[in-house]
Parts: sequence; structure tokens; C-alpha cells
Amino acid sequence: MKILYHHRIRSKDGQFVHIEELTEAMKSLGHEIVFVGPRAVHSEKFGADAGAVAWLKKLLPGALYELLELAYSLGDFVRLVRVILAEQPDVIYERYNLYFLSGAWARRFFRTPLLLEVNAPLFEERSKFGGLAIKWLARRTETAVWRRADHVFAVTEVLAKRVRSVDVPSERVSIVPNGIDWAKFEEADDGAQLRREFGYEGRIVVGFTGFAREWHGLDELTKVVAQDPRLVLLVVGDGPARGPTEKLARQLGVADRVRFTGVVERHEVARYVGTFDIAMQPDVVEYASPLKLIEYLALGRAIVAPDSANIRELLTHNANSLLFPSGERDQMCAQIRQLCDDTELRRRLGVAARQTVFDRDLTWIGNAKRVIAVAERMLALSRASGPRAEQRAFGRKS
Repeated sequence: MKILYHHRIRSKDGQFVHIEELTEAMKSLGHEIVFVGPRAVHSEKFGADAGAVAWLKKLLPGALYELLELAYSLGDFVRLVRVILAEQPDVIYERYNLYFLSGAWARRFFRTPLLLEVNAPLFEERSKFGGLAIKWLARRTETAVWRRADHVFAVTEVLAKRVRSVDVPSERVSIVPNGIDWAKFEEADDGAQLRREFGYEGRIVVGFTGFAREWHGLDELTKVVAQDPRLVLLVVGDGPARGPTEKLARQLGVADRVRFTGVVERHEVARYVGTFDIAMQPDVVEYASPLKLIEYLALGRAIVAPDSANIRELLTHNANSLLFPSGERDQMCAQIRQLCDDTELRRRLGVAARQTVFDRDLTWIGNAKRVIAVAERMLALSRASGPRAEQRAFGRKS
């Protein structure tokens, strides 16, 4: 099958990881991928921001920036037309973005099945966190794309409910969370070498991976470290919380036991997580499927996470993790202390965590197979309904 992968991301971060891992899994199953999207992101170093796009967003009035986002779809549609005519893909697989209508237009014009991956309700997210100037237009474009897709893949059931709430039929919505590539994780060491390099032998490592923001609660983790000389905090990543966290660590006299690695290449992440005794998900957006969480599971870490609906789709308290009431940081800290004092509990939770990945097939290959099964069904329906636009234009038989 030839799949046109359509996206608009410009920053090389967790979004790009999802794209790269899923498409590589599709390729490994024998399918051909044709990309349409910003080319620069593929050549950037991991961790690079959105470049000129981020600069424009800061400088321009909100309404003007949003109109430019919408205008991007016009030029992108022209590119899509050229690629579809040249490559004649079987399906379009699109990573959803706000004001991104070109895939829906191509689907309507060419009658090529559109499979839509939704990782966040971006109208809601940007209204709450990033600001939206033309809310009515943003809402209408989001709803239109969700409804016009032949099938929607949401990363959590929480998010799927939002998709279904705008009259997308349930049979056109599937749940496909983030995953891992077993090959990368089976080869990861146990972190012993890094522990020696960092001077962590005999310590209990509390770890966190990803882009650290202030709402992630690293300040509370730093305070827990200050209260227990056995503990060290290792943050595998960077982010705006780094400065305040390091400042607090200095004030509490534990600067030598709080470490940020900075941005780590993807192939190195498993090695760093292998040093963790306790893996933290201190807070979470209520509809997200955190990639770090599945990596923690795969590496058999003892996980502490908030007891929210999306987290409960993967974790069960006292079975493969310890869950605390969302926002109750005192409870989170108490669970860290419990794990510090109970080596057997850490071991038991870690074994169950790793088994969760097997039981749920939380792998990119598994995700690719689920997507391809839907794509094949959509393609069969498309072929049964008659020749597509480009086939009629060139006089080809369906």
C-alpha cells in the first residue's frame, strides 16, 4: 500500500518521534510512505524548535497569525494535488493540526480515503494555554476536519469522546496510544554504567523524561530529595522548569543531587531511563497519551503517576504503578517515600509494568498494524464506490 503521510509540524520534538516511529513501522510491514509537510523538520537536530514559525507567532497579532495558518492550507493543497497526481497514493494519513484543511479538501476532490490522527483537541488546548483570537473559525475548522475524515485515530479514550461529541460516528473512531520500538528497548542496558558516571551508586534515582514545564511539579520532587539523603533527581531533558528547579536545589543545598541532562538523542533515552528506580509522571494533560509513560512501562520502572482517566487507560494503582489523586502533591511525595522504603514493591511494580506493554501490545508495530487494517478497509470501500478523481482524469480503470 502507498500511504501519503500529511503533516504540518515544524519543531523536532515528541511530535516528530511519533511520526518517525509510526512511519518506520509501516515501512517495516512493506508499505511505501510519501511525505507531504515542512521538509526542514526532517533535517533538524532533535530538540529544535519551530524556527521562523515560532518567531512569527511571537511577533504577529493573534488573528493575523491564525489567518496565515489557514492560508498555509491553500499552498499545501497545491502541493498535495501535485503529489497525489504523481504518486497516486492509496490513502492519506494526516496528523491533525488546527486550521489545517488541505487534507480534507484533497479527500473530497480525489476521493482518496483520509485517516486522521488526533493527538489533542487543539481548539480546546490553544484556547486554554496558547490563546486563540478567532475562536469561532478555529472551532469550525476543527469540527469540519474531524467529521470529514473517513476514520479518526485518537490517542486516548478521553480524547475519542471529544471527537465523538461533534457527531463523528463511533465506528469511525479508534484508540491508538503511543508505543515503543522493542528493538531499542531490549538492547538498553540497566543503567549501571551511567550510575557510576553520575556517582549514583547506592542512591535511589527518581527520574523524569521530557520537556520539563513548571506545572510538572519538579519543585516538589526537589523538596523530597532534600528531605532524604538516599535520593537523587535525574531529569532527562530540558525545558522552562530547569532554571527554577536548579535554583531551588541550590537553595536547599542539594544541587549535587539534582541533574538535568539537557536534550538527549532519542536512541539514548532508554539508557538514561534504565538508571531510574522510580519513574515520575507528576502531572499530565487530561487527554494525552504520554510517550514517557510507555517507555517507563517497557523498561520495567516503578511508576508514580496521577490518577486521571487517561492514565487509568494504561495504569492500575498498586498493580503496575502507584497512582495519587491528581494535583495532590503531598500524596505523590508520600508514594515516593513508600517506594524508597520498599524494594520489593518497586520490583513487583516494575515487572507488572513491563508485562503491560506485552499484554496491550503498546508498540509502534502494533499501532501500524491497527492503522493498516483500517486503511485496507477504507480502501476497499473506496474502490467499491467507483474510480477516484485522478483515475477518471487519466482514463485509468479502478
